[in-house]
Amino acid sequence: MTEPLTGPPGPGAPRVALPGPGAPPAALPDPDDNRRQVLYWRLLARLFDPEEQATLESASLAVVEDIGLPGALLDPQASVDSIVQRHPELAAEFDGLMVPATDTEPEPGAEDARDRAAEVRRAALVSKVLLNVFAPAPGTVTAGQLARWQSDAGWLERALGCGPGELRGGRPAGGGGVSPTGTGGGGTTPDLSRLIPAIGPELGALEADLVKRMHLREVLADPRLAARLTPSMSLIEQLLRDKNNLSGVALANAKALIRRFVDEVADVLRTQVEKATVGALDRSVPPKRIFRNLDLDRTIWKNLTNWSPEEERLYVDRLYYRHTARRTTPQRLIVVVDQSGSMVDSMVNCTILASIFAGLPKVDVHLIAYDTQALDLTPWVHDPFETLLRTDLGGGTDGTVAMALAQPKIAEPRNTVVVWISDFYEWRGEELFESMAAIHRSGAKFIPVGSVTSSGRGVVNPWFRERFKDQGTPVLSGHIRKLVHELKNFLT
Repeated sequence: MTEPLTGPPGPGAPRVALPGPGAPPAALPDPDDNRRQVLYWRLLARLFDPEEQATLESASLAVVEDIGLPGALLDPQASVDSIVQRHPELAAEFDGLMVPATDTEPEPGAEDARDRAAEVRRAALVSKVLLNVFAPAPGTVTAGQLARWQSDAGWLERALGCGPGELRGGRPAGGGGVSPTGTGGGGTTPDLSRLIPAIGPELGALEADLVKRMHLREVLADPRLAARLTPSMSLIEQLLRDKNNLSGVALANAKALIRRFVDEVADVLRTQVEKATVGALDRSVPPKRIFRNLDLDRTIWKNLTNWSPEEERLYVDRLYYRHTARRTTPQRLIVVVDQSGSMVDSMVNCTILASIFAGLPKVDVHLIAYDTQALDLTPWVHDPFETLLRTDLGGGTDGTVAMALAQPKIAEPRNTVVVWISDFYEWRGEELFESMAAIHRSGAKFIPVGSVTSSGRGVVNPWFRERFKDQGTPVLSGHIRKLVHELKNFLT
C-alpha cells in the first residue's frame, strides 16, 4: 500500500510514491551502479553519434571528478599517452584492463562497496580507450592524428592482453597472448578478449580509412610514422597508385610496406600450395623392376589364389611394381589479370599466387596484366614485389589486348591452363568472349575468375557469367582458396 506524495509537484517533476504505514522501506539505488550506467550510456551515445549529449557529458564529468580521475578522460582530443604522461599511476590500470580475471565470480550481493567503486573507475578507463580507437574524428586526418590513433590502438591491445601490433596485424596472440589473468578483473568489466578475431580486422579497416583521409606522402616521408603503418590491401592499393609520385625516403618506405604485405600474404598462400606434387604419374612407362619399387601389398593380393592351406605357403607367380616415372612435359599456367581500378585486390593476390606456382617444378608460369594496354610480366613472375611495382593500376578495360599476348603462349592446349581474372566489364565483350571460347574448344583448360580476394566478394558482368555457364566454364568467384584448389587439381 502506498500513498501519493502530498504537495504539488514542481514543473516537470516526476510523480513519486512513498511507502504506506507498516510497509518495509524501499532499497535505495546503489550510487556506484548509477555512475557506471552514466559512463556506459555516454560511451554508447558517442560511438553512434559524434555530437555531444550535454546531459550525459556533464553527468559523466561529475562522476569522473567524484572518483578522483582526471577530467581529460572525457576529452576526445586527449590521447591515452598524454593522460598517462600527466598521471603515470594510470598506466598500470590500463594494462590488462579488459582481460577477465581467473577469480571465481562472487555470488549476487557479495560485492562490497570497494568492488563497485572499482567497477566505476574501470568503466571510465574502458570508455576512454574504446572511444579514442573506435570513434576517430571525421574529416581530414593529419599525421599527428594518425600517430595518436596508432598509439591509442596500442593501448587497446595492451588492455586486451595482446602484444604491440598483434590486433592490427590480424594475428591472434601466440603463446602468452590473451592471458586469462590480468590486472583487469571480475565484476562487470567488459571482456572483449573473445572478440579479438573480429577486432583485429576492424582495427585494420579503421587505420586504412584514416590513412585514406590524410596526406599519405607526409606519413611516408617520416620513417617513424611509416614504420608504424600496418600493411593492408587498402594501403597497398594507395601505395601502388601513388608510387610514381614518390621519391627518396617516401619511396623507400612505400616499397618496404609493399614488401612486408607481399611476404605475409605469400606465407599464407604457400601453405595452401605446398602439397602440390611435381607431376602426374606416367603409366605409359613400364615400372622399373627393382626391389624399392616392389608393391608388396598388391603382389600378395593378386597371388592369394595360390595359397596352399596344407603347406601354409603362398606361391607367387608374378611380382608387381609401383609406377614411379612422372611426365616430364612442363605444364603451362597462363594467368591474365585485369589491373583496372576495380580489381586491385585480385591483382595483388594473383601476382603472389603466380609466383608461388612458378616455384614448383614442371610448371611454366606466364603472367599478363592489362587495362586498355597489356603488359607481359613473365620475366618478373618469380618476384611478386617487382611485378607489382611494374603495374599501373586504374584505367579502362579491354581484354582483347591481353588476349593478343596470351593466345601465342598456348603451344600445347591439352597441357595448358588459362586463368583469366576480371570483373568482365569489357569494351569489346563479344569479341573477347569468342576468343575465350576458342581457347576452351582447343582443349586448353579455361578458368574465368570473378574475384580472388581474402573476403570472397566480387561483382561479375552478368552477360559474361551466363555465357561462361552455358559454355561449361562457370565463373569461379570467392576466396582465393578456391582458385588454389582448381589449379592444384589440374597441375598435379
